[in-house]
Amino acid sequence: MGLTTRGVVPGWLALILLAAGAAHAQTAAVPARPRGWHPMDFKKASDGDLRRTLTPLQYEVTQRDATERAFNNEYWDNHQPGIYVDVVSGEPLFSSLDKFDSGTGWPSFTKPLESGNIREKSDRSLFMVRTEVRSAHADSHLGHVFDDGPPPTGLRYCMNSAALRFIPLERLEAEGYGQFLPLFAAANTHRP
Repeated sequence: MGLTTRGVVPGWLALILLAAGAAHAQTAAVPARPRGWHPMDFKKASDGDLRRTLTPLQYEVTQRDATERAFNNEYWDNHQPGIYVDVVSGEPLFSSLDKFDSGTGWPSFTKPLESGNIREKSDRSLFMVRTEVRSAHADSHLGHVFDDGPPPTGLRYCMNSAALRFIPLERLEAEGYGQFLPLFAAANTHRP
């Protein structure tokens, strides 16, 4: 009584298909988590992964402290309602409600959306002292803050578009940032 491959191959094939079906059923049972920002779940990607997932400009700005060109970047003239998050981590940083035209050619804001998501540190490069702004969790270089902004804060958070990802108001819920929708509803009720 010899073994033939006729009976063995279909048996192995059946086992593989059964295992694949069980794995699919397990992953299908786990509800998909909204993207959004979950600080407890965040682990910064390796340098190699960041080089693969970010554009060269995003990598140079966020990881090597570069500055993009003024008036030649994605968000300097964006007037859509929504929020700006760190391109590396997704942590919420700024709101269009606090954005203003500073005339500098970079997106500028009067204050952060969540101050716990940014860090400020002294920057003594370029033969001057400035205050650098970095994301708190991913440690991405975002830009600088200056004390020449409009009221009510008098601050100008001058950011690099390459360090940011914009999420339009109509996508906040779908992208996991629905907790910021009330800010925009409140702003609409105060406008004539």
